[in-house]
Amino acid sequence: MPLHPDWADIVLRLACAFVACGLIGLDRGSQERAAGLRTNIIVGVAACVAMISANLLLTLSGKTSDSFVQTDVMRLPLGILTGVGFIGAGAVLHREGLTLGVTTAASLWYVTVMGLCFGAGQLALGAMALLLGIVTLWGLKRVEERMARKKAVKLSLVLGRDGPSESAVRALLDEATMTVRRYSLRVEPVTGQRELHYDLWWPAVSAAQTPALLDTLAARPGVLQLDWEM
Repeated sequence: MPLHPDWADIVLRLACAFVACGLIGLDRGSQERAAGLRTNIIVGVAACVAMISANLLLTLSGKTSDSFVQTDVMRLPLGILTGVGFIGAGAVLHREGLTLGVTTAASLWYVTVMGLCFGAGQLALGAMALLLGIVTLWGLKRVEERMARKKAVKLSLVLGRDGPSESAVRALLDEATMTVRRYSLRVEPVTGQRELHYDLWWPAVSAAQTPALLDTLAARPGVLQLDWEM
């Protein structure tokens, strides 16, 4: 870090942090995540300001140019990294056996590190970090979408007396390579209607897909209602 950054240098660092963190925030905001455009900018620019402040404190009066250990101003940016860890933890949700928001929490930590790079005047390093972040969030996302992976889905059926048995439904689920995570059954004694509720793992390639299983079940006699939720 230069010992005497001028205002032009400071403005350049802040502008780079603003743009870089904004680009990362665009990805999170476009997917309606908890931490979107403004949050990523605020976190990244705050880290940049903290690092600039540490840079300015390196030239405290009464200290020689080689006495950085005595000033120990690097505790300030390190404290910023620790604080962002708590913010990231708040973005992670655990619901019905699923963990959500991990990428959003990681992106907040990432823009903090980028902000520290820009605040320290390491513009080339910050730009490289931005490039890698964009490739990871935007480029590798397309790769993930093309990979077969399990999605959590819900299937609910209302069956009449002449509807398929639970074992028959299970057989159809096995044919569709769906794994039952949770299952519940409700029976109406008077009418004989049955309500089957399944929480499933479905190895879908794309969220836009719908399994052929739905058409198969809907065509079965005795299937009064079918609900599918992704």
